[in-house]
Formats: sequence, C-alpha cells, structure tokens
Amino acid sequence: MTKLRIRPAVASLPRYVPGRSAPGADKISSNEMPTPPSPAVLEEMARSLQAINRYPDLTAAPLREALADRLRVAPDQLCVGTGSSAILLAALSALCQPGSQVVYPWRSFESYPIAVTAVGGQPVPVGLLPDASHDLDAMRGAITPDTVAVIVCSPNNPTGPALTFDQVSSFVASVPDSVMVLIDEAYIDFATAPGVSTAIPLIASHPNVVVTRTFSKAHALAGARVGYGIGDAEVIDAMQALLVPFGVNSVAQAGALASLNDPDEVRRAVREVVAERERVVPALRSLGYDVPDTQSNFYMLRGTGPDLVEECARAGLIVRPFPEGVRVSVGAPSHNDRFLAVAERHARRGLREEERGE
Repeated sequence: MTKLRIRPAVASLPRYVPGRSAPGADKISSNEMPTPPSPAVLEEMARSLQAINRYPDLTAAPLREALADRLRVAPDQLCVGTGSSAILLAALSALCQPGSQVVYPWRSFESYPIAVTAVGGQPVPVGLLPDASHDLDAMRGAITPDTVAVIVCSPNNPTGPALTFDQVSSFVASVPDSVMVLIDEAYIDFATAPGVSTAIPLIASHPNVVVTRTFSKAHALAGARVGYGIGDAEVIDAMQALLVPFGVNSVAQAGALASLNDPDEVRRAVREVVAERERVVPALRSLGYDVPDTQSNFYMLRGTGPDLVEECARAGLIVRPFPEGVRVSVGAPSHNDRFLAVAERHARRGLREEERGE
C-alpha cells in the first residue's frame, strides 16, 4: 500500500466509467460517429506523421485561427485542449477555490461532478424536469454567493433535449456576471429543432459566458481528442495558462484542421445520423418506450435497465446503462435495425409478462 499522501478528495473521487466494449460486438454506447472521417482528413493526419519528431504548435494556433474565422470571433477568444473535458477542467480550475460551488443539471455529462471535485469545488447538482430537460429556474435558484460557475449542457447528455437560443439567452441574463455560464455544446451539430442554435453570439455581450465544443462527435475524431473553448479573451487567457503545454498532438491538430476544411463531408455525415435518429426514435415510441425528445446523436430509453442491456449484448450490441434508463448511440443503419429488433422482442416479452401478472 502506498504511503503517499493522496488528497482525500481525490481518493474519494468518482471514476469516469466509459462505455464498455467486447470483442466482435458493435458499440453503440459512446456517442461516436458510426463512420470514420473523410479520406482527405485521414490523409492529412497520416501526412503529419512525417514531422512527428517535432513538437506540435503550443496552442494549436493554426487551428484556433481557422476556428476563429469559422465562428467569427478573434483567435485570442479560443483555446484548444485534449477534448472538451480538458477545457471544462481548465475553466473550473481558473475559478474554484475551497468552498466554491458549481451548479449543473443532473443527470447530465458525468464528467461534471468529477471535474468540480477534482479542482476543489463543491458540486451542486439540480434535477431535470419531467421531460428530461434542464430546470433553468431551479438552476438559477441554486446560485449562491459561493457559486463561481453554472454549467448548461445543450443538447443534454445522456437524455437528449436541447435548449433554444432564447432560453439560454434569458438564463444567461439572469445569472450574476461574476458567475461563469459554461455552455457545453458537444452535440449542437445534431440539433434540428426550431430555435436551437449556438450560444456563441452571447459572448459579445456577456463576458462571463464560455462555450465548449469538441471534434469528437460530428467531426468523427473521438480518438484524436480535440476540444475547444470560446469566450472572452481575458477568460480564455486564464484557461490557456492551465492547459497542458503542447497537449494536443500534431496528428490531432492536422485532423481537426482538415475536418474544418471539409465541411460538406461533416454535414453529410451529420445528416445521415439525424435521418437515422428520426427513423428510430418514433419506432421505439410506437413500441411503448419512453424516449425523451433528442437533438443529439443518441437517445435514452427511460425506465429500461439491465435486461435490455444484456439482450443487446447477446445480439452483439453494446449500449450504455444509466440509473434512469439506457442510452443508445445512433449507429449505422444496420446497427439501428438490429437494435430495433432487440427492442421489439424486449417490449413484447415485457407485455407478455405483464399480462401473466409477473
């Protein structure tokens, strides 16, 4: 047993649990894209290996400049890290001191309570509304003089609903300007509901707003680990100081930059996922499943549990259980067809058991 004096808060920290995998099984549990990036992106990543003996750009400046041009902000309003989780950690590290509180929706992304505790903050989870969306009134009511940040996840992982721009704007306006509003937009590219759009325009009038994004989802670069934050230049500078120097490797930077330069391919892949989502979710509801509105590349079957997870595993499909239900990523059409077949068998068996009074 180690004699190192590990901080008690770290020893008791909940561990992030990734979606499991199994040899030969198809994984529809981690909200990954079902297909890899375009050949052009893969070629750029391979080409970057020729200079792998050199350090990457310290702050991913070429990528930040390309993002700035795309998002219509200044390059110093952007920082890049190893996934949006790294950006989250940097943002909270810049703010939290012992006793600092961070408000966030729950259930939501499981990194939130881990990150808050890791930087010495106090987690303040706020339950969702019955439709699995954010209870913004309750979140606003949870803000105290000790609150340094409030996190908004739209679309919300793992439940799926998204907030409209007007909802986010009204909420931001109600939060004290001394409290950071961190808006996690990891899945915003999949949102198609009227009124749902990025919160980036709010930064100009609300310097306490930070928006986080990732290349792991719509850009199909989950294995490259590239995320970024957008905010007021002074806030971003503080976050940049806390990010690991040279953290985003040169292959990842090359892939992200190439993907930005191939927007048609990204949009095509997103359209395919959205089309499958719009096919699968109504089918599940017709079978009697409780599926909240989802604006993402996944959906949740509320009230389902281990039985469905095990049935999927026997069919060679890996899905993700949560206490509230089972989250399923939108896969390729063949994956989705197989899952629908399992879900139908599961629903019919449940109906038979109910009729027998079991």
